[in-house]
Amino acid sequence: MGGCVSISSQSNCSSRSNGEKISPSCLWVDMFQRKRSRRTFSDHATTLQHLSSVPNRIFTNGRSTSSCIFTQQGRKGINQDAMIVWEDFMTDDVTFCGIFDGHGPHGHLVARKVRDTLPLKLSSFMNSAESKKTRSNANCCNGDMKSDVVDPVVKDTSVESLWREAFLKSYKSMDKELRSHPNLDCFCSGSTAVTLVKQGTNLFMGYIGDSRAILGSKDSNDSMVAIQLTVDLKPDLPREAERIKRCKGRVFALQDEPEVQRVWLPFDDAPGLAMARAFGDFCLKEYGVISIPEFSHRILTDRDKFVVLASDGVWDVLSNEEVVEIVSSVATRSSAARTVVESAAREWKSKYPTSKMDDCAVVCLFLDGKMDSESDYEEQGFSSATIQSNHSGNIAVEESDDGQNSEPCLQRNYTVRSSDQENDHYNRVGVDVEDCGINEDQNWSGLEGVTRVNSLVQLPRFSSSEERPRP
Repeated sequence: MGGCVSISSQSNCSSRSNGEKISPSCLWVDMFQRKRSRRTFSDHATTLQHLSSVPNRIFTNGRSTSSCIFTQQGRKGINQDAMIVWEDFMTDDVTFCGIFDGHGPHGHLVARKVRDTLPLKLSSFMNSAESKKTRSNANCCNGDMKSDVVDPVVKDTSVESLWREAFLKSYKSMDKELRSHPNLDCFCSGSTAVTLVKQGTNLFMGYIGDSRAILGSKDSNDSMVAIQLTVDLKPDLPREAERIKRCKGRVFALQDEPEVQRVWLPFDDAPGLAMARAFGDFCLKEYGVISIPEFSHRILTDRDKFVVLASDGVWDVLSNEEVVEIVSSVATRSSAARTVVESAAREWKSKYPTSKMDDCAVVCLFLDGKMDSESDYEEQGFSSATIQSNHSGNIAVEESDDGQNSEPCLQRNYTVRSSDQENDHYNRVGVDVEDCGINEDQNWSGLEGVTRVNSLVQLPRFSSSEERPRP
């Protein structure tokens, strides 16, 4: 369906006039033969060093031809949310979107590392699968074909399985890279990920943690409804808790927040991770926390209007239905992500006036590929220079210390924080932002103030370099 099974009249596989039936494998070859004749991902960049020159890739507050993104710092320290929309990803009709919510002392660095690296890994695995598939089916058009012509309404299970494998392999490779990274300590830091690839009328999704994606669609009465596309992978899910306990991890809630189940080490009341799957968090990887993503595939219809990806700072205070109502009623599409974040900020103040507001990040992808005119965009406070730079690949706004451009933000304390002032830079490969200094002797704790939004409660009593006790 869509880009997966559309047939070119120029294709050797599909141009037969003798009524011979066409196999799904042949369609796969045809699709990528046509895509290779146009601009592809490999024409843009293949390394982290080249990302800044890739066109149609945005990761700071702004918009693209079919989407808008916005993030705002909360009251818990440096903004640990990261986001991305990458249009013309791999091929001209493919869009990659992602939200990454970091936690722990280095969570902001983990989130941005995943934001930059995971799409490259996904593309690499898909290109590899494409090459193997093309070679194995090079002679698919010779000889008799017994397969039926593909029904464009039915999922191409071959393409779906390839995307599933690519998501699984790229997530596994990403976590492996974080574990061995020489300059990025992910022992007690990590990140969620909700990632989406739109290819024609297909949505392929992979996700871990508690960031969420929803779909705004019209029902039979032509009313907008919210459809949740992902599952919040938290320790309160029975299958997640069962796996963790089977691996000797512990799952329980603190007395003052009984609604928040957390993951704890078997021998220490730490770290109290509020999710069951994440990148990083290697102190818990032996005890049931995993980075294996859930995968899903959905075929879009004309009733489906937009997709919203957001971090839990939004979902803690806004329902799926409220977000769909906000996005569907904005004056201009380019203001949708910002409006959702501003609505979430107001709800934080109203519902939890004594709580520390969490970071919020939102991606709004409009499925018809249309956005506002440039004049409408400028009325919302975004400059035309930002629009032009996003399409040329040269981001006009530099990232600040926390990886975001100078949008309105609230000063706050760290999620897992030290009382010391920032005193050092964290040098690393592939992440061009600064980190707050860390005092190794400082006792880290997330228990100051209201704790309901803390992803971690406190760090273990040992470091990654020390020998860890066994249960």
